[in-house]
Amino acid sequence: MVTTLAISRHCNSLAEVRARFGVKFNPDVSFFSEWHQNLPTLTEQELQRCDRIKQQYLYHRDHGHIGEGLVNQIVISPLLDIAGFYDSPFEVKTEQPVQIEAVKIEADDEIIYRSRIDTLVIHKKLWVLVIESKGTSFNIEEGMAQALIYMLSNNSQPTYGFISNGGFSIFVKATKDGQYIFSDEFSVYRRRNELYGVLGTMKNIAQSLILI
Repeated sequence: MVTTLAISRHCNSLAEVRARFGVKFNPDVSFFSEWHQNLPTLTEQELQRCDRIKQQYLYHRDHGHIGEGLVNQIVISPLLDIAGFYDSPFEVKTEQPVQIEAVKIEADDEIIYRSRIDTLVIHKKLWVLVIESKGTSFNIEEGMAQALIYMLSNNSQPTYGFISNGGFSIFVKATKDGQYIFSDEFSVYRRRNELYGVLGTMKNIAQSLILI
């Protein structure tokens, strides 16, 4: 029997992802060094752009809830632009359908999970960033499991994921053998603008993949 389930409704914790898809957390910080080692130096213009993004986000957030569409307009899209993901050699797709089969518990029992990725950046058939962006009422931890499942549906791993609700952001790396690890969380509410680190990580990932 084949059962089809929506990812967003039926798999919202990392424990569920590990149990249903057989993935394993890798605690070795060197496994995902792209977010904290050899980050590119941002130009003054890039720093100012990040400051502007932070200022705009905090202004709108101060006036209430920000929906997913506005989070994309104010934060996600500008960062992708500055990092070069809208330029050659990358391709950007939105609402990309994904489907992945869970580990079979019984021979006659098959569960297929389906959903759509908010934004998908592709380079040489390699998924560079799977972006799960939600409104400010969204807890970022809820998106961590969903993004990881999306990444597992790609056979050309390693794959990088980016989960953000505008105020808080985190990266994840997953490899073909089912290992994964998350970066530290970045927040716009700290004194130092941590969007610098978000942009630096994006640029680092982009540059490393261009060289492949």
